[in-house]
Order: sequence, then C-alpha cells, then structure tokens
Amino acid sequence: MAEEDDTRIRILQSLRGKICEAKNLGPSSGPTRLRDVSTFCTISLDQEEVFRTKVFEKTLSPFYGEDFYFEIPRPFQCLSFYVYSKSVFQRDLPVGKVSMRKEDLSKISGKDNWFTLQPVDPNSQVQGKVHLEMKLNELITENGSLSQQLSVRIIACQGLPLISGQNCDPYATVTLVGRTRNDQKKTKVKKKTSDPQFEETFYFEVTRSSNYKKSQFQVEEEDIEKLAIKVELWDNENLAQDVFLGETRVSLKILKNDHVHRAWYLLLPKGNGNKTKADDLGSLRLNVTYTEDTVLPSACYDPLSALLLKSPDVKPISASAAHILGDVCRDQNEAMLPVVRLLLHHNRLLPFVTAIAELELQNTQEANTIFRGNTLATRCIDDMMKIVGRSYLMVTLKQALEEICNTNKPCEIDPIKLKESDNVEANKENLQGYVQKVFSSITESSSSCPPLMCDVFRSLRQMASKRFPADPHVQYSAVSSFVFLRFFAVAVLTPHTFQLLPHYPDPEISRTLTLISKTIQTLGSWGSLSKNKLSSFKESFMYDFFKSFQEEKCIEKVKKFLDDISSNVSKESTGLEDSLVLKEGEVHKRAQGRKRIGKKNFKKRWLRVTNQELSYHKHRGKEALFVIPVKSILGVEKLEESAFNRKNMFQVIHSDKPLYVQAGNCVEASEWVEVLSTVSRCNAGRLATYHPSAYLMGAWLCCRSTSETMPGCKPCTMSMPVNIQLDIDCDRETERIFSMFSSNLTKLQKMEDACASLSVYLGQQQEEYSLFTIQDPKETFGTIQHIRALLEELQAHHDTAGALADEPGSMENPIVGKTS
Repeated sequence: MAEEDDTRIRILQSLRGKICEAKNLGPSSGPTRLRDVSTFCTISLDQEEVFRTKVFEKTLSPFYGEDFYFEIPRPFQCLSFYVYSKSVFQRDLPVGKVSMRKEDLSKISGKDNWFTLQPVDPNSQVQGKVHLEMKLNELITENGSLSQQLSVRIIACQGLPLISGQNCDPYATVTLVGRTRNDQKKTKVKKKTSDPQFEETFYFEVTRSSNYKKSQFQVEEEDIEKLAIKVELWDNENLAQDVFLGETRVSLKILKNDHVHRAWYLLLPKGNGNKTKADDLGSLRLNVTYTEDTVLPSACYDPLSALLLKSPDVKPISASAAHILGDVCRDQNEAMLPVVRLLLHHNRLLPFVTAIAELELQNTQEANTIFRGNTLATRCIDDMMKIVGRSYLMVTLKQALEEICNTNKPCEIDPIKLKESDNVEANKENLQGYVQKVFSSITESSSSCPPLMCDVFRSLRQMASKRFPADPHVQYSAVSSFVFLRFFAVAVLTPHTFQLLPHYPDPEISRTLTLISKTIQTLGSWGSLSKNKLSSFKESFMYDFFKSFQEEKCIEKVKKFLDDISSNVSKESTGLEDSLVLKEGEVHKRAQGRKRIGKKNFKKRWLRVTNQELSYHKHRGKEALFVIPVKSILGVEKLEESAFNRKNMFQVIHSDKPLYVQAGNCVEASEWVEVLSTVSRCNAGRLATYHPSAYLMGAWLCCRSTSETMPGCKPCTMSMPVNIQLDIDCDRETERIFSMFSSNLTKLQKMEDACASLSVYLGQQQEEYSLFTIQDPKETFGTIQHIRALLEELQAHHDTAGALADEPGSMENPIVGKTS
C-alpha cells in the first residue's frame, strides 16, 4: 500500500449475511398474479447490482439459502434486495424489493428478519448526489426600488446510476417553487457520464418588497418560509421519455444566516411513491450484517496491537489480552477472528493456539469428548483453517463436488424420504461412489495440507497423548475432530460458503451432500471406526449404509492421512505446481492495441485467473484466446472512467499492451484487482508508477504525454512486495478488536471486579463471575487495567478524528434534503 495510508483515516465497509427464503411471492389476485414462475434475488448498492442468486424453479415460496460477503468499495446510500421472476421470452420482471438506508442497517444487524416486499417504482430507483451553490443578491430595479435575486449554481453531480448498463446523458432542472410560483430552468445535457460537471448558474427573482428601508436588503421571513429550490436530474432519452434520476429540495430559509450556501446534497426518490398494497407481494427473510470500520493511522493502534501480540507469552494464558477478549465476547461467533488474523500475520498464532488448547485439555475429563465443544480453542483453530486452508479445500474438493453437482445421481437412502420411483439399492451404490470419491480426495491430499495446519495438528496430537496416555486412539481423534468434523465435512455440507460452488446447491444435491458429509465425518473419526461405535448412529439407515465401509484398508487410509498431516517433521511448502483457479467470470474486454474509442472495441469474454496465469476465453470452457503468465504481470490498477466513458474498469499491465477490462459492478472490479494484485505482487520488476487513463489518439489522456513508453504519472497502489500468503490489514483487525472490547465494557468491568474480589482469592467465586476463566487474579487484573487504559487512549483518538470529520454538506457527508 502507498506510504500515505499509514497517516490517513480510512472508512472501510463490508457486508455479510444470507438471503434465506421468500414466501407467497407476487400479487395474490388480479391479471398479474404469478403462477409456477421461476425467481431469483439480487443485491444492489443504490442501483448497482452486486450479487445475484441462482434461479429457483417454479415456486412462489423459494428457499434461496445464499450466503454473501463482500467489501463495499464506494460510498452508498441504500442497500436493496430485489426479487425477479424469470421469463424466457422477455426481460426479467421485478416482483418486489426490500430497501434499507445505510443508517438503518445497524438496527437489523446479525439477525434473521422477515421483510414485506415493496413495489418497484421507477421513480424511487435513484442514487448519487448534486453539488449546489445558492446566493442572495440585492438589485436596484428600473424605478429605483430594491429587490432580491437568487442565484443557483449547479456545479456537478456524482455517482448517477447506469442506464441499461451504460453511462447516462444527464441534465438538471432547477425550479423555484412556492405557493404561487413554479419557475423552472434547465441545464445543458452532458453526454455519457455518471459524474457530470455542469457549472451553470440560474437567476430567480425572489422578492420585491414595498418597504425597502425596513427590509435593508434582507429577504422577509414570510417569503423565506414559502420558497424552496427543487433540483431534478434526468437522463435525456431523445426519442423516448426521459428517465428520472433523482431530486432534492432546499428551503431558502437556509440563507437567513448564510448569505452564500454551498453544499453537496443526496439525490432522493420522488415523494409520491407507488400506492400498490405492499402486503400483496410476499415477503423475504434476510440476515444482514453491515460493518463500518473507522481505521485510524497505524501509530494509534501500536500499543493495543503490541499487548495482543504478547498474549502467547503470558502465563497463565487466561490472563492474556487475547484470552480475555474471548471471555468477555463468549457469545459472539466471530469474536476471535480479528485476533486470529492479527496473530497469523505476525506468525504468533501457533504458540497461542497451543496454550489455549492445553488449557482446554486440562478441563477435559473424557477422551471421547476431546475438542468437541464450541470453545475458545476450537473457534481459533476453525478460523485458522478457514483462512489458510481455502486453497487446500479448492485443490482437494472442488473437482469432486462439481462432478457430484453435474451428474446429480439419486442418493436418498432414508426410507421415509424415498420416492416411489426410487431404487434404494441403486441409490446406495450412487452414494457410495460419491463418498469414495470425496474420501479418496481427502485421504490422498496430505502433501497439499498447509504447513501451519500441520504444525497445529502435530501440537494437538502430542498434547492429547500426554493428557490421556492410556488411550492409543486419542492422538488421532484430537486431529480428526478438526480436519474431518470441522473442516472437510463442513465444506462438503456448505460448499458455496467456501467458494467451492458458485451458489447454494439444489435441494436434491444439498441432500446428497448432507449424506456424504455425515459419512465423511464418521469415516474420519478414528474412535468411531470400531463396531461397538456403530450403534451411536441415530438413523438406522445410516448404520446399514456405513457397514459397507468397515474395511481394514479404509481405517488404514484414515490413520496414514492423519499421521501425514500431524507428523513430527514440519512440512515445507509444496510450492505452486498445481494450477488453482482463484477467480473466473464474465467481463467486457477492450481489444488490445486499438487506437480509438468505440463500442465495438469491447467484447464479452470469460476471464480466468489461476496461480499461474491470466487468460480470457470466448466462452466458459473454451480454449484460451490470450494468456498472460502471472510472473509477467507488472501492475494491476483501476482505470479512470474518462478513459472509455465506462465505469468499473481496471488494467493489467504486462510486457505487451495493457489489458483493459470492465467488470460487471464495483464489487467485482475490486475483487478482480485484489486477486490479481495478490497473486502477482511478489513479481520481479513490478512498476512503481502507472497511467490511470489510456493511451489514445497519440497521447496519454491522464498526463497528455505523447510518448507511449513514458513512465506512469501516478504511484502504484501496491508497489512493495508483501506477504503473499497472509495479506492482512492489521490496523483494521486491531480496530475491530477495539470495537469488541468497547461494546463489552460491562463484562470487562465484571471480570475486573471478579479479580479484585476477595471471594475469588479465597476460591469461593460468586455465580456471576463463574463464566470467566481466572487462574491468576492478580495477573488478569493487571492485564484488564492495561486494556482499559489503551481503550481510553484509542477512544480519545477516535473523538479527535470525529471532531475533524467532514462537515455536513461535504462530498463525503452530503446533506439529506427533502423531496416533493
């Protein structure tokens, strides 16, 4: 990242959640009533679609089950979920929508909620902001009297929506409205831009007072209350009807104390809306979590980060800052994720995990319950596996799961769920074939297991054997409880959450994956591979099915695999010999080397990035039309919209002509840039500067240099090689830890009180203190006090940053005006 990033304040936004299901979609009566339709759901930031589920066939109560997560790369006003009916012969038709303003997202964060679908009104589909300047001037009329004149300057707009995927042709109307007046003026049309620069000024006569001495060049109070300026943005459609883009209304009373008013205003929908009854359209169940991190300069986080990084060395480990965070945030599923990421980045996770796992083993009384609960140790190891094991899952499971989805053989073996046409023996054979494929893929994958996972498994194995020396199987169950039960079985059950499949599987495939997952976790549980354990199956049909796997070679495969991934020799990296697909999808690519701007120069292509090469294809699955080796990439940067009058463009700079690509939306563009930058950032010869625009008509559009080989005019965003394996924003992770501590100050205070209490020292803990792990009250008390001091210090930095935040009306903090 550029050096200035260490000194500036960053606002980083992310969105995660699930589109769960819909019910009773469409009008319940009338000519437009839906019957046997296929539907899908989309997510839009303002009016830009950034996510789409797969199509769900012929039901008005579909279960979508689609998880989503993405970083939000730009400011936005509104988050919307649309339900569409899929049509074969005409364009997809909107059924309804759920819209939420950004400031309201915190009210629903992290919880399942049913939302009533609202009608999709074209006049409500707006986004962007407008920059206005208003000023009152006094004028002397021809008869010598004084009057007031209002000047309204339309400076610019920013972030207007795309129309049919392309930049619009916007213009603005400016109207002085009151009880008896409606004076309107219009700007010129700006061609093909979402960020038009108007710079036009319009004049309106406001008052002509009869008592000029009394007025003293001021607008009278009664006139100010009656008048307002309304600004509407439109897309010029020439032969068709112009498209409404948004509006805002500013009362002239704002000029009473401000002779010149200049500010940015959000564009809003028309006030009348659609009067259709919303309860006729059905409802949508959503789980949405919006996170906004205000990340301060790095120096602000150094003390808290240093305290957290000391955690593995604290004795006892329960007195460390990281463990205390887990104690006070015990009910939060993702409380430890930022700690894990921070320790991973600084290569401090292994000793911390070893210490907390050892503490958990001290409290484990039975070998068959080892690492089976949702504890601090299991959560940390789960998070670690999901971060460092993503590529491992891709290499191991992706091909097998894709084959299962593509062939989709019937596999139901539950007598209650069998259909009349099902052949249970054939289904068993199909299921067994799928299980064998997945099982073999896993047990033959030890060479691909990440070194850090192997180191953790080796440590767990040694500690388990020491804790239960009389049980020869516990060393295996300690490892299998993670790698099979919490890693591979979970990935098989929900492959879309690990990017192994693009969407939530169909119900039939999902059921097949459930049966495979159950079998895999049982096969992998070393302690359950004896006959006396088979009786623990709750379903008799699973007991009968699993008996077919009771072969010595199957047990030996599991044992050898667990031995390999938890051996006493730390594994070295296996390198990047196998080609691994990191991202692929449809884009628009500009023909390389073209000298002029033209729509025909852009064509749809299938872009594919692996750890070895970037390629584009005419269609998915076709041979590559062009290949760029990853080692040849010299830079990946976003492209200015003005280069080709297109949004969401980026460039891949290599030894030949730059490759210019347009992504489908802002989230996709950021993801392409990130994955290409990550896979190539350690390349030799990466550029330090780049051109943010294109070389056209004999000159660079950005700096006007006529030499095509001239070095770039702007510093690259990623010019220094960094850790390619763990690209972690440590400041952001520390900010999240600060936020979690701050939101749990009450629990932190209770834990401090527990340490200070004489009852703790005497070993007679009060019931309200029993939830905390306090082995050494004095040491824990000291750490808590240190944490509280650092929290106060960081809060002071935030307060200072808040005081310096943008005033209302700035580009970053536009004013929410009124509508008609």
